[in-house]
Amino acid sequence: MPIVWIPSLMQSLTGGKGTIEVEGNTVRQIVDNLEATFPGIKDRLVDGDRIRPGLAVAVDAEVSEEGLRQKVAAESEVHFVAAVSGG
Repeated sequence: MPIVWIPSLMQSLTGGKGTIEVEGNTVRQIVDNLEATFPGIKDRLVDGDRIRPGLAVAVDAEVSEEGLRQKVAAESEVHFVAAVSGG
C-alpha cells in the first residue's frame, strides 16, 4: 500500500500522524481515501480539480505535471510539499 507523507501543518487533521498507508492507484484516489478517513484534508490539498496552488505532489521523488491523475504504485511514496518558487 502506498505511504503518504503529510506536511507538518496538516498533521492536526491526521491525529499527528506524519505518514499514513493509503490505498489508491492515482493521486486522486489517494486524496479521496485520505478524505474518507480524515475529513477536511482534501480541502487543504485540492482546489477544484487540481492540487492547491502553493503545493506540489511528488510520487517516488518525482514531481509531475499530471497532478491528480499521476499514477501511484503499491510500493510508492507520496509526498505533499510546499511548492518551491525561486528568484
